[in-house]
Amino acid sequence: MKQLTREQAAIIGAFTGIGCGPFEDIHELAELLLGRHVWTHEFADKEVWQEIKDKVKPKFLELCAMKGEA
Repeated sequence: MKQLTREQAAIIGAFTGIGCGPFEDIHELAELLLGRHVWTHEFADKEVWQEIKDKVKPKFLELCAMKGEA
């Protein structure tokens, strides 16, 4: 099995809230998804996490469908 890329790990972390890669990658992805700067303390806000999760869901589902191509 191949190792996850940093982008794949960030997608998983952003969707699940469980870090499996560098936090800075999740942070960068969150800012990209939300189209704004995300302050570190905002990651403690359930509404912000839900917004991130909603926006990253299509990428997460695409990653899940890769079936060994990762």
